[in-house]
Amino acid sequence: MAYSTISKPSLHFNTKLYTGNGSTQALTGVGFQPDWTWIKERGASNNHELYDAVRGVTKRIYSDLANVEDTNSTGLTAFGTDGFTLGGAGGTNNNSDTYASWNWKAGGGQGSSNTDGSINTTYTSANTTAGFSISSYTGTGSNATIGHGLGVAPRMIIVKDLSDTSNWGVYHKAFGATKYIDLNQTNAEATSNLLWNDTEPTSSVFSVGTNGRVNTSGRNYIAYCFAEKKGYSKFGSYTGNGNTDGAFVYTGFKPAWFMQKRIDATNGWHIFDIKRDTYNVSGKYLVANQSDAEASASSYLDILSNGIKMRRNGADVNASGGSYIYMAFAAEPLVANVGSGIPATAR
Repeated sequence: MAYSTISKPSLHFNTKLYTGNGSTQALTGVGFQPDWTWIKERGASNNHELYDAVRGVTKRIYSDLANVEDTNSTGLTAFGTDGFTLGGAGGTNNNSDTYASWNWKAGGGQGSSNTDGSINTTYTSANTTAGFSISSYTGTGSNATIGHGLGVAPRMIIVKDLSDTSNWGVYHKAFGATKYIDLNQTNAEATSNLLWNDTEPTSSVFSVGTNGRVNTSGRNYIAYCFAEKKGYSKFGSYTGNGNTDGAFVYTGFKPAWFMQKRIDATNGWHIFDIKRDTYNVSGKYLVANQSDAEASASSYLDILSNGIKMRRNGADVNASGGSYIYMAFAAEPLVANVGSGIPATAR
């Protein structure tokens, strides 16, 4: 039985939907003070905007672009105890437009330097309970290690060069440290020792080579690291069966948020959550590597008490023999803890 020590996942991850007002807006109801907020306009083509407490408010990067970090003074302007405050920028708060925000809790605020690796991080903010950390560092151009602060080895790492138009670099345990994939691209996985130095992350550090995505001398970087926590998060893989009675992905919890990507062919990063689609079959999705508005298909997947069931035979999520990776966060664990014995229910 998939017992969890995190009985209330919404204290560490939560989706907040809102409608823009074109002016200053303080949003509450997240349930905690977020340290990483990812915002996407649902009804129009606008870039995904990502803000975090380590880099500081108003500083944005885009999951669908290789652009350098920029400053949006009317974007996300403050992290509050139960949400965040916005200015009137169209990408995050256009009047009457609808938005999805996905919010994670790290260590609370900017954090402090981590000296576990050969590169000292400028700041590391780590939530060891939920297995999520944010680290900023400056590249050296030589093979190196970087402290992540999680206390266990991360299963997924997402890195962006803030100083240059390099693609996002992604490590995932499913394909290992000999390969990489780009968050802002549709490309299949590729083999290179220049990103993760052919070295799996440890309980204290992750390794980088000399590729510009992760470690050019003098450039500034941000790394989002994720460790797996039973009943709360899962970073795995599955093989498609090409059938509408599709592949089943066991997570051990009812997912609140699910992002997947085909890695043996060119396909996008599809994002689903239980706030935009409140019943099965789920069909509403956003694509992390595209600025497109929210799309809707008649059927994509079911969100169940213990995982995801594919309901589509398309190449993007369930091609016969296709290889896919995913990351998922819980709405509730299958069973909260040993003491409660109360199982999650399907939708």
